[in-house]
Formats: sequence, structure tokens, C-alpha cells
Amino acid sequence: MTIEPDSISTERRSAPRSRPLGFTMTELIVVLGITSALAAIISSGIASASAMSRSTACRGNLRQLHLAAEAYLTTQGGYPAAVLYRMEDGDVRTTSWDFDHRADGTIDKGPIWTYLDDQDRVFQCPDFRGASNFGEDPSTGYNYNTTFVGAEGRFPTLDPDGRLLEGWDHCRRGVPAAAHRKPSTTALFGDGGWIAGANKFMRAPSNTVEVDLGLVHGGTQAFRHALCSNLVCLDGHVECCDTPSEGVHGNLEFLRTITDFPRNGFLSDDDTSYDPR
Repeated sequence: MTIEPDSISTERRSAPRSRPLGFTMTELIVVLGITSALAAIISSGIASASAMSRSTACRGNLRQLHLAAEAYLTTQGGYPAAVLYRMEDGDVRTTSWDFDHRADGTIDKGPIWTYLDDQDRVFQCPDFRGASNFGEDPSTGYNYNTTFVGAEGRFPTLDPDGRLLEGWDHCRRGVPAAAHRKPSTTALFGDGGWIAGANKFMRAPSNTVEVDLGLVHGGTQAFRHALCSNLVCLDGHVECCDTPSEGVHGNLEFLRTITDFPRNGFLSDDDTSYDPR
């Protein structure tokens, strides 16, 4: 049978073209874009969940610190000192609220640690990875209301009669527990922070006790949990402060070179968040 040329041409024109195997460049770019977007969303979600978990653990630590402070109050009749000094073997021994630094350089339990069943990990904020700014503390991240709650020791000295003054006999006392009138609004422990890392002595901004504005600006709070600073109040409830304050005597130079504002700051401009009276 003879096939006409026109028939062959028609059949060739009508035959479907075969599709090449694999992705085209455009399709590959689209797939890669979608994959990258999904990976970013998943990664962001994991990071957010991890940050939330660390903040929750931080709040748990602060609750533990509050319980330990209350146990100390019950047994000792007052809140623990923020720091005390006494002589030991011709050198000064420093006892802070968390750790006791012996004159030979070793570290022992401080008053709060004694009531934590040896769980020194409670002193470590999960979102703080820096080294301690105070001796060789094994863990760090939190500070204690030193201005109004904890007593603050002075270095040992002799009185006019030649008697050695040290420890509780040579310190500035905090407000007695019996005089606390605002437990629900007074910070007890919180995320401590200044430009060099963490700090463990919480300072109120008014400067009426320390009389050293530089020292005050070094005792601020760290807003490290998604721009939030966790704290536990005298009544035991934990809350988040999301607005760092410069302080009533906010010194711009000190805020920049000591505090590192607004990464760190005060809980309030005045002493409202610190004074329990």
C-alpha cells in the first residue's frame, strides 16, 4: 500500500512530544524555595520552643530560691545577708547569699544553698552562658534584693575599743521581715545582668542606700528571656518584667558603660519594685 506524503506529515505533527525526565530549572528553584521556607519555619519553631523551655526552667529556679529564703527566714528569724565578711587565718572570708568563699579559695555552701538540698544548679539561669563575675562561683545568673532585703556587710575593722567588727556585727541591715508591707510587688530574686555578664546583688535605682551611682548601675536586671526579665516576689509569685527602666537617677554614661541599657535595666524608675515597706 502506498502512503501519501501528506498523511505522514499529519501523523508526525499530531504525535505528542515526550517530556524530559526530572525537574526543569524553574521547578527546581521553586522546590528549593519551598524547602528552605519550611526549614526556616521549623527551625524558628524549635528555637522558640527551646527558649520558652529555658524561661520556664528559669522561673522554676526562682521559685526554689524563694522557698529556700523562706525556710531560712523561718529557722533564722530573718532573711539571709546578701554578703558578709569575716577574718579567717589572717585573710577575709566572704559569705554571699549563694556561695561561701573560704580564705583558701575553696567554695562552700552559702545560706540559700544550705536550704536547696545541695541543688546548686538552681543558681544557674538556663539562658545565661557567661562566667561568674564573683570569684569562682560554679553557677550564676540570678541576683538578690540587696538594697532593701538582704544585709550588706562591710570589710572587718576594729571599733574604738579595739574589738574586731565583722560579719553580722559590721553590716548594713535590710528592712526587717516584720516591716514588709508589699510582698506582692517587691522583688526578692531575679535575672541579674550588667555589661560584663551577670550580677548577684540587686540594686534599687534611688541610690539612697549605696550612695554610689556606679555600683547601683551595676546591679540591674537582665532582660534575657525574649526581652523579658524573670523575678520572684516576696510572696512567692513569679512574673516577667518586659520594660527595662533607666532609673530615677539614670546616668546616660553609666547606662552605656556599666549597665548596657536596654539589654539590662531596672525593674522600675523608682524603688517601687524593690522597697517592701
